[in-house]
Amino acid sequence: MSTLRIVAGTLLAGLALSGSPALAQAEIKIGEVNSYSGLPAFTEPYRKGWQLAVEEVNAAGGIGGKKLVVISKDDGGRPADALTAANELVSREEVAILAGGFFSNVGLALADFAKQKNVFYLAGEPLTDAMVWSGGNRNTFRLRPSNYMQAAMLAEEAAKLPAKKWATVAPNYEYGQSAVAVFKQILSAKRPDIEWVGEQWPPQGKIDAGPVVQALAAMQPEAVLNVTFGPDLVKFVREGNSRGLFKNRAVVSFLTGEPEYLDPLKDETPEGWIVTGYPWNMIHTPAHDTFLKAYQAKFNDYPRLGSLVGYTLIKSAAAILIKAGSTDTAKLIAAAEGIEFPSPFGPATFRAIDHQSTLGAYVGRTAVKDGKGVMVDFVYQDGAKFLPSDAEVRKLRPAN
Repeated sequence: MSTLRIVAGTLLAGLALSGSPALAQAEIKIGEVNSYSGLPAFTEPYRKGWQLAVEEVNAAGGIGGKKLVVISKDDGGRPADALTAANELVSREEVAILAGGFFSNVGLALADFAKQKNVFYLAGEPLTDAMVWSGGNRNTFRLRPSNYMQAAMLAEEAAKLPAKKWATVAPNYEYGQSAVAVFKQILSAKRPDIEWVGEQWPPQGKIDAGPVVQALAAMQPEAVLNVTFGPDLVKFVREGNSRGLFKNRAVVSFLTGEPEYLDPLKDETPEGWIVTGYPWNMIHTPAHDTFLKAYQAKFNDYPRLGSLVGYTLIKSAAAILIKAGSTDTAKLIAAAEGIEFPSPFGPATFRAIDHQSTLGAYVGRTAVKDGKGVMVDFVYQDGAKFLPSDAEVRKLRPAN
């Protein structure tokens, strides 16, 4: 797999930070690993997002006058390939920060690598709660709202439904297993009358949607939790529509409101699903307007959720590097704990106790408009409101 080296902007004159030997170099490197060939619908917009952010950081003076460079590698969605890439980035390229990851199993492998090699790891997309709790470590920070956070946001709406009998469908790997477990836990606590009548666990990327839909229908649930995404989601929706699975049945769905997953559904988008997502063309805040204008000007395209994640990943990494005044791992960790950083959704913070970002998500319902799937009745949910207390985190996270 070839290495993509991105050097955005120009090196501006300025003073070096703090006199650290590492920062006396002409550039500061971030090593980025992601599943570009594994899920291009998300990762290609994600790449554009971080490219834009690198360009902006360097145009504003870089990191204390040093050019910010991102060296990117494709892991193909395989943990072993991600570890090979990470090792090359750290040993050969001597990157200051390791970043990226999409699939949760890949992210956990990178987090363990960061711990073993004592390198700072900034996870962008992996959503499993193990990333910051049961498998958390001092070297790893996570940007996106976790499974717990998104489950809590969705459960708040799901609890209002009259449905008592629920079934679930999710990809059979770390992300899907984690999402189902935490959603069931949170919703059952809010609604003790809930009955879980069955589960379906198709392999990620290889769903046989007909039998899955048939099995769910046979369970006769009043509501369904869906965690499928990407091409699997399209197949699931198509079969569900044709077989009447969603008729008079509530559906709550992780991620489905994100453009990269909603757009391929077009007029097949089922209406009324409760989803997390990103209604990019209906968000009107100064921070998002600035991001949207810059993104469209550079790429002549609209952003997806991946675009926002990639953009914010680099903006947060730059904030950490500037505050640390060094590329020393211990100093980066100290700088990152509790730091506030900018995002198109507004300021967010990396919590000191578990290294989870407070970046939030939009929650709304699906609808069809002009032959396209859209989000309606949406509201932005601040991630800080959907995280467990410090006392709860201490029980979940090992002391390392």
